[in-house]
Amino acid sequence: MSASSSKSNPKTINEHFDRKYGKVGTKSRTNFEENAELYIIAELIRDKRKEAKMTQQELADKLNVKRTYISKLERAVGDVRISTLRRIVEVGLGGKLDIRVKL
Repeated sequence: MSASSSKSNPKTINEHFDRKYGKVGTKSRTNFEENAELYIIAELIRDKRKEAKMTQQELADKLNVKRTYISKLERAVGDVRISTLRRIVEVGLGGKLDIRVKL
């Protein structure tokens, strides 16, 4: 395998991310990681809503928000406040929000 071939084929996911989004700690990598977290939250909300056999409108009604707001959350459009996320998880979906902070 030639040197140019190994450069074009990353061996690990982290190597791929380093090449595509920059090294950990760079602005572009931090932006990517923040967006990835939003997508994970969006997927969880959508999956749990569907598991509960609830429409976006039904969830919105439970939370006293517009259906379009739930749609935006499920598509990871914009940020979500922790207090809002807590209401969605605990009031809307009957779960418990558990947040960990590492320093």
